[in-house]
Amino acid sequence: MSSQLISNIGQLITNSNENLGIVTDAALVIEGQKVLWVGSKNHAPAADSKIDAAGGVVTPGFIDSHTHAVFSGDRSKDYVARMSGQKYATGGIKTTVAATRTATEDDLIAHTKDLLRKCQSHGTTTIEIKSGYGLDVDTELKILKVAKTFTDETTFLGAHVIPAEFENNREGYIQLVKNEMLDVVTPYAKWIDVFCDNGAFSVDEAREILQSGIAKGLKGKIHGNQLGDTGGAELAIEMNLASIDHATHVSNDTIAALAESNVVTTFLPGAEFFTKSSYPKVNLYFELGAKVALATDCNPGSSYLTSMPIVMSLAIREMGFTPAQALYAATAGGAAALQRSDIGHLQPGAKADLVIWQAPTFEHIAYRMGDIDKKILMTGKF
Repeated sequence: MSSQLISNIGQLITNSNENLGIVTDAALVIEGQKVLWVGSKNHAPAADSKIDAAGGVVTPGFIDSHTHAVFSGDRSKDYVARMSGQKYATGGIKTTVAATRTATEDDLIAHTKDLLRKCQSHGTTTIEIKSGYGLDVDTELKILKVAKTFTDETTFLGAHVIPAEFENNREGYIQLVKNEMLDVVTPYAKWIDVFCDNGAFSVDEAREILQSGIAKGLKGKIHGNQLGDTGGAELAIEMNLASIDHATHVSNDTIAALAESNVVTTFLPGAEFFTKSSYPKVNLYFELGAKVALATDCNPGSSYLTSMPIVMSLAIREMGFTPAQALYAATAGGAAALQRSDIGHLQPGAKADLVIWQAPTFEHIAYRMGDIDKKILMTGKF
């Protein structure tokens, strides 16, 4: 088994703690696609090959734990409408549903491959992909089959919104999601998610759907509290879900409860940017020690974004993150949201998914919105 030494690292971000576990003048050894050793470059062991980091920064690859990257169609009109002052609502999802239903599997694979190439070029090495743009059995299955070719972190989101053909039969659609649809897609999904918010699904409906998925062996997470303080965060705590995603409108009491729970709050500032909405503030989350993550929410309607460094920059400028907190949330935080201990850090035993940035300090990643020469090492899919 060959080994590789990365030496002459100005700053090595190990994420051994929430202060990033920074090692200066560092080196790192990889063997068998895993981190074997980290430490001072002056004490680095011999290896079969070597990469000179030229004094740059080495970080874990970004973990984008919330995307809708498999889709077809164009939603630029939605963008123009939002920028013109029209309020965001959930209805535009149905435009993407219509286009995705008619797209072939090959078309979706080609489009997703191109989109994920962009994600990787910004430093993302692990990505989650949801369904939710099918809202019928065949298309939800098609989306998850495509997603599965690129990542093992696949999420069934049949409960995204009620499709047009079920507008007068809401309960019928919920039963379809819980039964036939879930049975068909389960082999291609690791997670189940529900959009629990205004214009989507109620807390009781979300609980019912999530319980059905969990009973089938899927892990649970939830979209919630994006459009109002609508109970999704409390449901995440009640059901011990992996994450509550969006969390734009959460009360101080619920933030305190999140801090006492195992639930990761995944913030998606790209959605606030693209919908001209107010950003959540994170001071209390950090003050109380809540677990947080950052992700792109890559989707055609409300966050057509592939760059985690831009997400970090938005979080710092608009939400109150420090650069260190943003980097940790975009790496270790994303790993926690996916309940993964093998990624998001660069300690011995971790997967050797990393980025070598030609910058003097990690702050430059957000400061320059990722527009930095870089080398990406990745062990997994896409």
